[in-house]
Amino acid sequence: MGKRIGLLTSGGDAPGMNGVVRAVVRMAIHCDCEAYGIYEGYEGLVQGGDMIRQLYWEDVRGWLLRGGTLIGSARCAAFRERAGRLAAARNLILNGIDALVVCGGDGSLTGADVFRAEWTGLLDELVATGTLTAEQVAPYATLNIVGLLGSIDNDFSGTDATIGCYSALTRICEAIDDVFDTATSHRRGFVVEVMGRYCGWLALMAAISTAADWLFIPEMPPRDGWEEDMCSIITKNRDRGKRRTIVIVAEGAQDRNLNHIASAKIKDILTDRLHLDTRVSVLGHIQRGGPPCAYDRWLSTLQGVKAVEALLALTPDTPSPVVTIRENTIGVSSLAETVKLTQETAASIDAKQFDRAMTLRDSEFLDYHRGYRHLTTADHPKMLLPDSQRMRIAIIHVGAPAGGMNPATRAAVAYCLTKGHTPIAIHNGFPGLCRHHADKPVGSVREVKWLEADNWVNEGGSELGTNVGLPSEDMPTTAHCFELYRFDALFLIGGFEAFTALSQLRMARDRFPAFRIPLVLLPAAMSNNVPGTEYSLGSDTSLNALVSFCDVVRQSASSSRRCAFVVEAQGGKSGYLATTTALAIGAVTVYTPEQGISIQRLTTDITYLRQNFALDHGASRAGKVIVRNERASATYSTAVIAQMINDEAHGRFEAQGVVPGHFQQGGKPSPIDRIRAFRLAIRCIDHLETFAGKSHQEIVDDDLSAAVIGIKGSHVLLSPMGGPAGVEATETDWEGRRPKHEPWLAHRKLVDILSGRAAVETGLNGDREGWGCYDSGNSSSN
Repeated sequence: MGKRIGLLTSGGDAPGMNGVVRAVVRMAIHCDCEAYGIYEGYEGLVQGGDMIRQLYWEDVRGWLLRGGTLIGSARCAAFRERAGRLAAARNLILNGIDALVVCGGDGSLTGADVFRAEWTGLLDELVATGTLTAEQVAPYATLNIVGLLGSIDNDFSGTDATIGCYSALTRICEAIDDVFDTATSHRRGFVVEVMGRYCGWLALMAAISTAADWLFIPEMPPRDGWEEDMCSIITKNRDRGKRRTIVIVAEGAQDRNLNHIASAKIKDILTDRLHLDTRVSVLGHIQRGGPPCAYDRWLSTLQGVKAVEALLALTPDTPSPVVTIRENTIGVSSLAETVKLTQETAASIDAKQFDRAMTLRDSEFLDYHRGYRHLTTADHPKMLLPDSQRMRIAIIHVGAPAGGMNPATRAAVAYCLTKGHTPIAIHNGFPGLCRHHADKPVGSVREVKWLEADNWVNEGGSELGTNVGLPSEDMPTTAHCFELYRFDALFLIGGFEAFTALSQLRMARDRFPAFRIPLVLLPAAMSNNVPGTEYSLGSDTSLNALVSFCDVVRQSASSSRRCAFVVEAQGGKSGYLATTTALAIGAVTVYTPEQGISIQRLTTDITYLRQNFALDHGASRAGKVIVRNERASATYSTAVIAQMINDEAHGRFEAQGVVPGHFQQGGKPSPIDRIRAFRLAIRCIDHLETFAGKSHQEIVDDDLSAAVIGIKGSHVLLSPMGGPAGVEATETDWEGRRPKHEPWLAHRKLVDILSGRAAVETGLNGDREGWGCYDSGNSSSN
């Protein structure tokens, strides 16, 4: 038997904490360790007794979709004192616990770091006072601790996201989206106050996601005279025809003299100076509750697994780590250093060093804030480029609709107007361009105005219209239209078809000079199958829709106590959506095109279901879900698999196949898709600008003149399409319509490990080869 791992959640609760508990417990058991839940946070650690209980595999069933923390959290003044930590050390030793996972905020992790630093001295004191004997403490000379960042505030330095922050952001965006309707109907203004304490992340991302007119965050207070600036911006937006006014206020908002800026004060300014019918909405703790979004489910799962891995790899000389995420990569950093940087940020704000505070948050936070300021209104004289550098930038959607297409277009249009470019919308893809050229004008190619695009910030689907038509269907007419409308650059948004279109345009440059302009693709595909990136717009929106569907299905299955559902996920020949959904809902297993389906595999899964239902004895939360990608097998369809399970169940349980179909495209884009659309679209326009004034030959000679933007590991990169090292040649599986390298593939094994199916596989094979302690490596997903 390996380590005994204690686990506690501390500080404010956050959606996803239960996912952490489930992942740590099941991964610990899989790695031949024992897991102990420490109830009520540090309070339970100090009190001991029944507050520390061993957790078994079935104890955490169904926890992934539960909000809050089921093992509790409480403020503990006793642990802040040495006497409290002495009692905590005694309780760990009496329970045989030699490793600790702490999920919480900065105060919780600071306490964990102090606890480990004092550990040797605490043991010496316990022996010296006769509380424990030297023999009792001898096996516990080292206490290994791993921290997990659980906080809706996302106020930690060194990580892009904390567990729970995107669930809270989802609640905020849903509330503001609903406010849009009444605000627009009555031309009202709304001041919305959001949580975050002294961190403005929630406020900033909500402002970007909802196109708010003004923003107050503690890291960057408004300059003196902000009242006039705010009223000026809102008045300009109103004069352009905008019927609603949204102002987002972080609860810790303050001016440059650190005086609190109250929501009521802002409301009074809008009412008195602009005569707006203004309301205040304080969202409060509704932001903290509810089930975790899909992102927080897989993040808590992957980080919980990583925590167990890190604990098992620690040595007595290894500093305590904290698990982080950068873009799509799960990693570890120094716990002490992370806490230090986080505290320095707060200290910088208190010292009125606001520029330093913004830098300490992270470069991404700074970029988002700068982008928001630029796009709040299109009237920035200092941002306008000289006439010689202004471009006519065409925007086109290609492929299936994906959440994020409209927000990306909105951001691109606003940024173009801010810089002095002319944004031109191509409606209905390349067929629309060719079908409605100047000889038959019906408005399929036209300039986009600020007000029209501003309303797209939270709209799903594609307002420009999108289809799978390619330029190769009529290349001469496509080239003629490029010349006719004098396109200086082309911004494509779409999936694998858009990727293919970009490749075709690039390769046709030698025959058609009209294509010798800069071309850039922003991947947008619910399947997340575009080469050159690990994340495509729309994949998170689709993932949330499918996870919600599966939650309902599981509820139905659990109610009957004897039912399994086989859910068919879209995704074409890429198993990303199916695999990530399976990970986020705790599915029994997942079937993907990359792995295929065999009769042996189905036999193993039916054996597992038999064992599971035999052991459940009518237990609660007993519903089972299997996720199957639509292209996993031409033979074993969703209906066939369900029927095979029924035939082999012999009446002990039943299976049903369900196909959610186009429901999986989702409705309004998720906050993740909105903010990433915002960031990546701006980067794309910035990239196109670099070619302004260059000759056709200079453009063609630059490999990045045809590029795809993407997230790779922990970086946002622009990759060339052509050339020996280009994405087309080195990263594309053209037949499979997906990237050659898909980092999420490692998660298929993790689905089976955390569902318990891996144990059945081990039993049938007679060994653990391939099913040992999971090595996540550079885990990535979205």
